[in-house]
Amino acid sequence: MAQAFLRDWTAKGLGLRATPTGKPAYVFQAAHQGKDIRITIGSPDNWTIPLAQEKARELQRLIDDGKDPRSLKADALAETQAQAATDAAQAQQDAAQAVTVGEVWQTYIEARRARWGALHLADHIRLSAAGGVQRKRGEGLTIPGPLYPLMTMRLVDLSASKVTAWAEHEAQTRPTPARLSWRLLRAFLTWCNEQPQYAPLVAGANAAKTRNTREALGKAGVKQDSLQREQLPAWFTAVQQTANPAIAAYLQCLLLTGARPGELLELRWADVNMAWRGLTIKDKVEGERVIPLTAYVHHLLAGLPRRSDFVFAGAGDVALTRPAKNLNTACTVAGVDHVSLHGLRRSFKSLTEWLEVPAGVVAQLMGHKPSATAEKHYTVRPLDLLRVHHEKIEAWILEQAGVQFDRAVEPGKLRVVAG
Repeated sequence: MAQAFLRDWTAKGLGLRATPTGKPAYVFQAAHQGKDIRITIGSPDNWTIPLAQEKARELQRLIDDGKDPRSLKADALAETQAQAATDAAQAQQDAAQAVTVGEVWQTYIEARRARWGALHLADHIRLSAAGGVQRKRGEGLTIPGPLYPLMTMRLVDLSASKVTAWAEHEAQTRPTPARLSWRLLRAFLTWCNEQPQYAPLVAGANAAKTRNTREALGKAGVKQDSLQREQLPAWFTAVQQTANPAIAAYLQCLLLTGARPGELLELRWADVNMAWRGLTIKDKVEGERVIPLTAYVHHLLAGLPRRSDFVFAGAGDVALTRPAKNLNTACTVAGVDHVSLHGLRRSFKSLTEWLEVPAGVVAQLMGHKPSATAEKHYTVRPLDLLRVHHEKIEAWILEQAGVQFDRAVEPGKLRVVAG
């Protein structure tokens, strides 16, 4: 027996179907446009007899009106599915619009981390931090970074007027960090506009690229911080007394190479060619440049332990992150005015003015773009030619600083002191 039916004579078309393997179910059977149709109503476990009878009468009324119950059921199912899809899309849109600037900021950092230097990464973290943690140095808790007030906002609400209001407030108490924060924010919003999932939330012009915001933050003053020739002895003595040898070496190398602070922090041992005495610097202008590994810098690097892939290693397998504090301390000990990390790069350029070094050589060492047609297209300086000039610069700076250094001794074997 394939299946058996128990008919209900009080409700036309209603029956209880039983099969050898399946469970019994109420079914409705009738003729529509000359063809038999059968519709399953449901299990007796869920449908009482009166409910099944009422459902059968309802289906029969549809047939009497010339309608096919199966089509209506399919239409109802399609409508239900369409409504579910609409609800899901709306929920997804609501969730997207609820995302905060801070949540997307963290995604942005992770997406770009591999392309940034250590200092650039640290700036993104520091300037957006919530604060409220114990200071590593000194007493009290850290304060929120300039960008933190924006982190709790919905990304979709980050309008030009709100960015301008933020800039006006921050410029009153900390204009320099606020200007840096603004530059980071502009780049962040540009990135958001390039991501399919965030572009609808920042549609239109970049909310941070407005004249009102730029005017609210004002222009940064021209930086003049640099070491003078007569300050070199005290500065070298103070730096060499720094407890962390990696930081002491980093600060001296920064002055003697003219490299950008982030470039030197990113230096890895694989970038140091001891045999050919060259340093491969990751350059933001040309991608990379090779400069000479001068004698004293060679000595400093040879004396560092290889605890990490990074030459100037911090705690763990990362580069140093906050050498500026040690530089501030050294300047205070030396009794010189504040000099920033970038100020040491400026010092290198300024000190070369005492020597007859071609401007193109200094620019090539520092990674500046060539400023003349001859430099761009006709002047090609090999590493050994750069070394002649670079060694001259280093020797003169060390002489002015009173640093006693024997170039004939194997690098790393002598402890160099300032006299």
